[in-house]
Amino acid sequence: MQHLPKPAVGALLLNTTIWGLSWTAFKSLQAMGIHPLWSTAAIFICCSLWLLLIKRNVLREMRGHPELLYVALAAGAANSCFNGAIAFGDVVRVILLFYLMPIWTVILARLMLHEPVTPRALARIAVCLCGAMIVLYRPELGVPLPHSISDWAAVLGGLALAVNNVLLRRLHGVSDSVRAIAMLGGGATLATLLGVLCAGFGMIDWPLQVPSAAWPILGLWSVLFLISNLAMQYGVSRLPANITAVLMLIEILIATFSAWLLGAAELRPQDLIGGVLIIATPWLIRDKRPQAATA
Repeated sequence: MQHLPKPAVGALLLNTTIWGLSWTAFKSLQAMGIHPLWSTAAIFICCSLWLLLIKRNVLREMRGHPELLYVALAAGAANSCFNGAIAFGDVVRVILLFYLMPIWTVILARLMLHEPVTPRALARIAVCLCGAMIVLYRPELGVPLPHSISDWAAVLGGLALAVNNVLLRRLHGVSDSVRAIAMLGGGATLATLLGVLCAGFGMIDWPLQVPSAAWPILGLWSVLFLISNLAMQYGVSRLPANITAVLMLIEILIATFSAWLLGAAELRPQDLIGGVLIIATPWLIRDKRPQAATA
């Protein structure tokens, strides 16, 4: 049996728990009139500043790794899409569409890592697509495709996260704090730029009046996301990619259960069936050759 470092597993479980509960913050802030682009920008700006205060040499180290720019762009896109989708859409539906990881992993591994598309990889895509189609199907809409902005944002956010994870594996030699500041800075920068662009065209309101009740939420989740990001950096760089994919899918269970418990989602039988297929894909169809963890 493959030995897994318990601290790395624990770090990824902490990361998935925080992200699985993050919908509560963005839905609460959106209800207060703060668009998720602005709340994402505020939270990730705070995270970036705090990390820079703790690790003051990270900017100097980043200069030697220009490819971190792609990590920043992918992380920024993933955060902006996910937080926007979760604030306005159905929590369970968004989470399931966001985590179509087996599909994106196979495609990206072929395009970016030049890995062959094996029968097992095609089977992962088939099972995962079946799960997604079951979740998306509504008789009145016909073909089971994403039909709302939240649906498409969740799908695009999941693709961006998959790109981010592939890049992180390629940059496993870079320190955790440097990769973390690239992701946090990317989340802050892209969300801010998108917020300014959308507000400039009148699509969203400028955050001119922030309710006093919003500040504790922004402060708390700035700390939690900083912890979450550092935990993810630690875990992803020390575990095999297939184990990482399985552990990160636990976020689906946490988000689904918490949304149901707090009355924010109504689980349909087809959501449960489709969700089981999506979550079970990494367990049902695994490669014969285990991937070595990176120390």
